[in-house]
Amino acid sequence: MARSYVGEARRRGLGRRRERIVPIVERLAHEHADAAIALRFRSDLELLVSVMLSAQTTDTNVNRVTTRLFEKYRAPEDYLAVPLEELERDIYATGFFRQKAKAVRGTMRVLLEEFDGRVPRRLEELMRLPGVARKTANVVAAELGHAQGIVVDTHVRRLSQRLGLTRREDPVKIERDLQRVVPRADWARFPHLLIWHGRRVCDARRPRCEDCVLEDLCPSSRLGLVRSSGASGRARAAARSTRG
Repeated sequence: MARSYVGEARRRGLGRRRERIVPIVERLAHEHADAAIALRFRSDLELLVSVMLSAQTTDTNVNRVTTRLFEKYRAPEDYLAVPLEELERDIYATGFFRQKAKAVRGTMRVLLEEFDGRVPRRLEELMRLPGVARKTANVVAAELGHAQGIVVDTHVRRLSQRLGLTRREDPVKIERDLQRVVPRADWARFPHLLIWHGRRVCDARRPRCEDCVLEDLCPSSRLGLVRSSGASGRARAAARSTRG
């Protein structure tokens, strides 16, 4: 179970989550001004397919596959016009190609039958599409300018815990915690900021706390923990000398 840094933030006098969230967002936005989705797409449909294919693989790998894929498949009907095996071959390199091909074709049928071939904006409608769970729906809605939640991936989970914004492990519960403190206007960009910060600075195994713009706001900072333990040691020493 991951260590909770919520209590650590309070012990170190870093302020409550609501007090720290605005400077956290502002500093990350300045530090990672280029933070954005890495998937390449030119339409709502391409966005949806890209996000569906991105499960269990890298964005770079998806972009490599979709460069050709989107030249061949331009509308929902195109995905249904070829044999399933052909679509599987076309997305093979993304991994789990059989499940993904089946989900993509199922999604295209629903888009045509229920949404006139258009990608819906509402979260509950997106989640009616085969193979589209909450995370995928959140990504698509946010990129289309209709963020109704906060995307929680491995980077967002890890950094949210390290920053003391949540003590939860379940992505849905983490999202709820974040929604309580992150300003709604930042729901779309906040995950991107954490993802890019996690890739560039806050590494899972060796976080570069000395280079982190959030170091003084982060209860898991190695530098802060050293300062805190040093202060505690001095306090104990002073108490002993007073008693002596």
